[in-house]
Amino acid sequence: MDSDFNSVRFALPLLAAAQAQKEITHNEALALIDGIIHPVIESDSESAPPVDAVAGQAWLVGPGASGEWAGQDGRIALMTGGGWRFVTPVEGMQAWLSGARAVFSASTWSAPPVYAAPDGGAVVDAEARNALSTLASALAMAGLIIAN
Repeated sequence: MDSDFNSVRFALPLLAAAQAQKEITHNEALALIDGIIHPVIESDSESAPPVDAVAGQAWLVGPGASGEWAGQDGRIALMTGGGWRFVTPVEGMQAWLSGARAVFSASTWSAPPVYAAPDGGAVVDAEARNALSTLASALAMAGLIIAN
């Protein structure tokens, strides 16, 4: 489809003046939106579509994709009632991945840092600084603060 008929960020199909069967374009856009708003990623290491996929599930397509995923490396594969849909992640996109929120930035998905609670010991100051640094990183990833 011509780029004039797709949205800028996610290439969602747009309606055209005097377009016949507008409901098809509209429904396609809704199916994609349904999959990219708060997506829950089942796995980020699969290169072939699972045989037991259910509508509403999503995967990050791994390298060397095959089958219906061929040529879709690095994209999000969404299983819909009408089959597979693919979305290219954009800067700042968020998804639930491996039990945590991940953010797409600089062509990669990053999960928040793992928080290690301070645990006694002789060097309490170093442990406290590490815990606060980890907390600050998590708050920055959540967009609650801007870390330096």
